[in-house]
This record gives sequence, C-alpha cells and structure tokens, in this order.
Amino acid sequence: MTNSYLWVKTFHIVLITSWFAGLFYLPRIYVNLAEEKNPEVYARLLGMADRLFRFMTILAIPAVLLGLILFLGFGIGKGEVWMHAKLLFVILVIGYHHACWSLLKKFRTGVNTKSNVWYRWFNEVPVILLLVIVALVIFKP
Repeated sequence: MTNSYLWVKTFHIVLITSWFAGLFYLPRIYVNLAEEKNPEVYARLLGMADRLFRFMTILAIPAVLLGLILFLGFGIGKGEVWMHAKLLFVILVIGYHHACWSLLKKFRTGVNTKSNVWYRWFNEVPVILLLVIVALVIFKP
C-alpha cells in the first residue's frame, strides 16, 4: 500500500471516530432537553447541542469524502458484497445525522413531542450502526 492510501485511511478512521462520538453524545443532550423545565438550563443545553451538531457536521463531510476516495480512488471493496452492504449502512448513518438535525430544529422552536425515554432508545441507533459497519469491514462477508 502507498503512503497516500495509508494517510487517507488514517484520517478517514479518525474522522469517523470523532463523528460517531458526536452521534453518541448529541442524543444524550436531547434526553436532558426533553426532561428540562428550567429555561436557563434548557437554553444552555440547546447551545451545547447546536455547537456539537455543527462540529459533527464538519467532521462528517470529510469523513464521507475520504471514504469515497478509498472506494472510488483506491478501489477498496469495489464490486464486493460487503462494501455494498457497508455503503447502505453509511447512508443510514447519514440519515441518522439528518434526523438529529431535524430533532434539533424542533427543540429550537419548542415543539419537541418525544419523551426522554424515546431519546434514550434513539441514542442506541448509532451504536448498532457502527457495530454493523465495523463488522462488515473486519469480516468482509
């Protein structure tokens, strides 16, 4: 493997890891927002959620682009079933990220209708998605 491939792969892994840290934590903030009655605390949590979402998005974009470079530029997994399955789950992760944005907009406008328990379950989705993606990359079924 060339050094450029290894650097792209390294940055891809670091960015994915960082992006997922945000995907794990943002719904935890939503749990607290759904429970919070104090307007000052709610505003602080909302600010935290806004900043985290912006940061997550800044991480997600190059993470996805570097993944595409690995796939299209270096041919990693081209024509292999495991890669097509992985790409499907990556699309689901992007959809989850978008769902987080949609929920954040509801918190901003004060129209959240979901309970803290719902957000606790919602918080488990990225764990499952990451587990499936990593298993596909490791085992290449």
